[in-house]
Amino acid sequence: MTLQRLVLWRHGETDFNLAGRIQGHLDCELTELGLEQAKRTAPLVAGFRPEVLVSSDLRRASTTAAALAEVTGLEVRLDERLRETQLGQWQGLSGAEVEQGWPGAMATWRAQPTWAPPDGETRVEVAERAHEVVRELDETVEGTALLCAHGGLITALTARLLEWPTETWSSLGGVSNCGWAVLSRNAVGRQGWRLVTYNGGLVE
Repeated sequence: MTLQRLVLWRHGETDFNLAGRIQGHLDCELTELGLEQAKRTAPLVAGFRPEVLVSSDLRRASTTAAALAEVTGLEVRLDERLRETQLGQWQGLSGAEVEQGWPGAMATWRAQPTWAPPDGETRVEVAERAHEVVRELDETVEGTALLCAHGGLITALTARLLEWPTETWSSLGGVSNCGWAVLSRNAVGRQGWRLVTYNGGLVE
């Protein structure tokens, strides 16, 4: 294994974030504030000196990643395996609408990473597809890789990399727009990962 540090950076604010609606695989644009968040945090994220920049192919992530590319000169690699959780019939709905249509299901989904919304995928499945990206980077990158992705994916992937039991995954909170998580190799044997920062970012 060669990868020593992994930075997971969430995209900026979207109109769906602002309205409190569920995005999933819906391809939403950044708001003006979201673009500003990306431009303001890009120089900070660049301080991690990533050797490679990989982004979800959804526009809210790829546009955020482009702000970092402008600062670093890195090429943005797009990878659909870094997309947010596919939330099936819930996509486009508000939390209240989900509760009305599927009473109690939102709480179940948040508590159980092995449970999927109707026509959606589990957070365990999300973590596994994202973990494939990390495994591939592990074979080619010697220093730091940065993944620009989504809140649900970042939380699931972080728990997966830390090898937490799935019943504990819900103890990780969310990640703010343009917030980041940083993981580094354990010093002993460099086999596992340890969490250095979670939901880092600018103080508003």
